[in-house]
Amino acid sequence: MGIFREIPPTAGWQIYAKDLALFKKTNISLSLGGVFQNFLCLPYAQVTYSGTAAFFFILQSLKEISHKKTVVIPSFICPLIPLAVKRAGLKVKICDIQPDNFNFNWGQLEEICRADFDILAIVAVHLAGIPLDFAALEQITRRYRISIIEDCAQSLGALYNDKPTGSQGDFAFFSLCRGKGLTIYEGGIVACKEKKSTALIQQKINQLADDDYLSEAIKILELYGYWLFYRPQAFWFVFGLPRVFWNSLNKPLKAQAEFFHSDFPLHKVSLWRQAVACLNFPRLEIETRQQRQTAHEYIRQLTNIPGLKIIGEPAGSLSNYPYLTLLFDDWQKKTKALKLLRKLGLGASEIYAMAITDYDYLKDITAGQSAPAARHLAQHHLTLSTSSFLRQSEIDIIVKIIRSL
Repeated sequence: MGIFREIPPTAGWQIYAKDLALFKKTNISLSLGGVFQNFLCLPYAQVTYSGTAAFFFILQSLKEISHKKTVVIPSFICPLIPLAVKRAGLKVKICDIQPDNFNFNWGQLEEICRADFDILAIVAVHLAGIPLDFAALEQITRRYRISIIEDCAQSLGALYNDKPTGSQGDFAFFSLCRGKGLTIYEGGIVACKEKKSTALIQQKINQLADDDYLSEAIKILELYGYWLFYRPQAFWFVFGLPRVFWNSLNKPLKAQAEFFHSDFPLHKVSLWRQAVACLNFPRLEIETRQQRQTAHEYIRQLTNIPGLKIIGEPAGSLSNYPYLTLLFDDWQKKTKALKLLRKLGLGASEIYAMAITDYDYLKDITAGQSAPAARHLAQHHLTLSTSSFLRQSEIDIIVKIIRSL
C-alpha cells in the first residue's frame, strides 16, 4: 500500500479508454444539459465550466431581479462559494451548522432572516451527499420570500423525499470535477426550476462564457490524464505526492487543495467533453448503489462504538455517499486515525480543513463572523472513502484501526 496503492478519498468514477474514443461521440443524441434536464424534471439545465461558474451565473441572474445583496451560506462549505459571492458583488452572511450534522442551525437561520431584510438567497448544501432537511429550510424561505440555491456538487444521485437533489430549490448547481463521481475533469451544471428565470440565466451564460480553445485543449488532455492516473497503482503520484510537497513547504491549504482565487474561469465546455459525460451518465444508478453498499458496510461495523458518531442519511432521504463522515469525541484520536490510514493509502481524508470563517485568505469576506459548531466539526471529523477500488480486506483494516482507537 502507499505509493503503489493509493485509494482515492472520494468515489470518483473511473474513466475507461472506450469513453475517450473520439469516433464514439457521434452517436450522442441528447446534449448533457438535456440529460440533466430530463433527470431533474426541470425546464432548464445547462453545462458550465465548473460548479462554481454555475453558481456565479445564478447569482448574476438574481441580481437582475432583486435589489437585495446578501447571500446566506453554511459555516462548513467549500471556500469557492464565498469567493463566487464576492466576485458577483454580493455580501456573505454565515449561518453556523448543527454540532453533529451538516444541517443549518435552524434557530440561527430564522434569526438571520428575521433581522436582515437584505437576504437575496440561501445556499442549501447537500454536503457529503447527505440531503439537507429541505422541509425545515422551506418553512423559513417561504416566510421571508427568499430564494433557495441547492449546492449539489457532492450529491448527484442522492434523493430527498424520492426526488433527486437539485430538483426542489429555485436554482441548483452540480460539479463534474475530478473525483466527484460523474466527471469531465472540470465541469458543472446549472439548473433552474422556474421558467421565467431560464432566459435570464442563459443570457448571463451567453454574455460571460467565452470560447477558450487553449484552455479546452488542456482540459481534454487532463481528462486523458485522469483516465491514466485515476487508479490505485498511479493515484499517489497525482494526489499523495503533491500533498507531501506542499506540506514540506508548510502550506497545508495547498496540500489539501483548498487554496482558491476569485478569478475562476467561465469558459464554454466542448461538445466532446460533454459527450463523455453523456456516455457515462447511465452508470449513475449502479455507481450510487455500490457507494451506498460500501458506506453501509462501514456503518454496520462501526455503529455503537463509544466516542464515535456516524453522519448518515436522515429518514426520508437516500445519500449517494461519495464518502462516509465520522465524528470523533476526541480530536486527538481522529488525528491519529487519519495519520495511520493515510500512511497505508486507504483513502481517509477530511472534507474541509476548517470552518469557513477560519480561512485567512477569506477574512475580508467573513470578517466579524464566527462558527463554533463548524470549527468543532472540522477538528473532529474524518472521512472514509467509498471508492469502487476498495477491497473488503481494506475495509476491514480501516474498521480495525478505528476500533483500536
